[in-house]
Amino acid sequence: MQKTTFTIVGMHCASCVLRNERSLQKLPGVASASVNYALNNATVEYDETKVPEHALHHAVEKNGYKVVAHQSAHEHRQESMKEIAVIRNRAFISLALAAPVLVLAMGGIEFPSEVAGMNVSMLLQAVVSSVVILFFGWEFHVGMIKQLKIFSSDMNTLISLGTLATLALSWWSLVWGDKTHLYFETGAVITALILLGRYFEAKSRGQASEAIEKLMQLGAKTAHKVIDGTEHDVPVEEVVVGDVLLVKPGEKMPVDGIVIDGTSSVDESMLTGESMPVGKKTGDDLYGATININGALHMRARKVGQDTVLAQIVRVVADAQSKKAPIQKLADRISSIFVPVVLVIAVITAVVWYMITGEWSQSIIPAIAVLVIACPCALGLATPTAIMVGTGLGAKRGILIKNGEALEKGKKIDVMVFDKTGTLTEGKPRVTDTMPLAPGVSAEDVLARAASLEKLSEHPLGTAIVAAASGNNLTLKAVENFESIAGKGLRGKVGDIVYCIGSPRFIAEQGVAIKNADTHITRFESEAKTVVALAGNKSLIGLIAIADTVKEDAKRAVEGLAAIGIRSRMITGDNQKTAHAIARQAGIEEVIAEVLPQDKARKVKELQEQGLAVGFVGDGINDAPALAQANLGIAMGTGTDIAIEAGDMVLVKGSPLKAVEALKLSRRTFSIIKQNLFWAFFYNIAAIPLAAAGLLNPIIAAAAMAFSSVSVVLNSLRIKRASGM
Repeated sequence: MQKTTFTIVGMHCASCVLRNERSLQKLPGVASASVNYALNNATVEYDETKVPEHALHHAVEKNGYKVVAHQSAHEHRQESMKEIAVIRNRAFISLALAAPVLVLAMGGIEFPSEVAGMNVSMLLQAVVSSVVILFFGWEFHVGMIKQLKIFSSDMNTLISLGTLATLALSWWSLVWGDKTHLYFETGAVITALILLGRYFEAKSRGQASEAIEKLMQLGAKTAHKVIDGTEHDVPVEEVVVGDVLLVKPGEKMPVDGIVIDGTSSVDESMLTGESMPVGKKTGDDLYGATININGALHMRARKVGQDTVLAQIVRVVADAQSKKAPIQKLADRISSIFVPVVLVIAVITAVVWYMITGEWSQSIIPAIAVLVIACPCALGLATPTAIMVGTGLGAKRGILIKNGEALEKGKKIDVMVFDKTGTLTEGKPRVTDTMPLAPGVSAEDVLARAASLEKLSEHPLGTAIVAAASGNNLTLKAVENFESIAGKGLRGKVGDIVYCIGSPRFIAEQGVAIKNADTHITRFESEAKTVVALAGNKSLIGLIAIADTVKEDAKRAVEGLAAIGIRSRMITGDNQKTAHAIARQAGIEEVIAEVLPQDKARKVKELQEQGLAVGFVGDGINDAPALAQANLGIAMGTGTDIAIEAGDMVLVKGSPLKAVEALKLSRRTFSIIKQNLFWAFFYNIAAIPLAAAGLLNPIIAAAAMAFSSVSVVLNSLRIKRASGM
């Protein structure tokens, strides 16, 4: 199955969107088609053996629109800026021409001369208005003609019919000497105001869709490539996997890679949304577009081009902005029948007014007001602009939202289920306590002697002990006669002392008395810590407690969820005792323990069968079935592999607190969508009767219609100022 995205030029309302979607979906071999009014593009999944890509373009072009294929985001941005400049020029020139016509008409100003029996003032109004309506408003008329060819209608139809009707009626009255029914200024001002509205709308949409452009601008443009000790500046596009690169203080990482020499602090806020710099040393991972703060680093390139984390983020945000939320289907369905219904209402309005007044000239103006006020632009913009702003803000904060549906799911979650390892905990064992139990022995002595043995082991607990000794700058000693007893512990000789290290049970099996340590062992185990005992020459020297520590912000995340009415549960394969100990540290009261990885999805389903909407937060790989089963799956990204396919949302750096942010953002965005749709519907429902009753001047109607579209976009931009974000 192939996927393509192309730009559609000439869409002006939600009915344009639906028409193009239906045309694409009718083609054999098309699996899905989504047309986005706010982005002016179409995203289509299709079987290229059944339908070639040019057939997709042709289906859209048959509807009267232009297709621009294979544009990069930068090219699309440049093209949009040019289009905005053209719209701006046409709008302001139209306004400059329409303003004097309005002054002459409203002021009843007449010049003391005539041409062909017509006052020069009237003739000037007629000529200038004709230029504005026919020349600057030409796109409306061309659009209407294109729709007529396929027996359809859209926003252009409404505007074209309205402005042409005022122009025709006014010329008729002027030629036949009837000065009471001249509406030249009405048609000219309507055209100018709608063009001005389109300019403001296009400019506002540009603000709403700036997220992808900003993300792409984050990347470095050049790299310092090191060849045989010599530094060469090359474009970042020429960097290949395996290249050695130098990154100086203040510069951006050109690609993803690993530190091979040097130490520094790196600003990774573009990736994680966290402002605190991250220390980097040999062996640590680096990500493209993050900023080196204070030390020179030599790195080896591991991922370049479209494989970098930044490129993955750009793809996720672009996909999210092109997909629709389920609520948008309601607006699309209404828009599809809206224009024909409005045309019928306009005709009925004209007929009723004619029956009341007996004059067609009196009946045309209310009908024109109906046509102009009813354009469904705001309906088409209500959902996609909010999604664009919400997903863009999420990406900036290290929260990748995969589609509008994920935002809608996030608005109503009853319970959030957290996987334990790697989600609530760090996922790596760490020494938490060192307790000496022999006279004259310090905690440092216990740790150093244990690490001397463990440095020869590859066990995760041993690695944690060695790391703790290294962190305390302790000196390790050489070990003789080293022996590893599988699954139990280690034995080795340092100087004249034979040391044993392992579980308390193993140490007891070596004939070492550990009774006096039972109280400490029981306490450590009740705190979900694994106890390692160290003995020398058959005498107990000390205990070391090791645990997968709870993340610093886990408890704050649970409290944050509780504050917005969401209960938290922890799910783990650990035994009840260990599970409850970890849960207590995280502030979680409800625990589901002793669950096999393959059974996590079943546990989520059991909660759903109780009528609960369940969110699941997991590592995105082992927890994939549970993430898929949940109403909302949130995958913890690992930086090197952000587990794009695993959940509806991805938290790039794996902070539990980001799950709270993600839900707040979902609620805020969906609230804005509902506001947008309410005002778009309310506006049309309230305004059309007023226009039909003759209570709404067509000029005011045009201004109100233009403002409605702009107001929807501006309301969507309020998401950026969301409290708590």
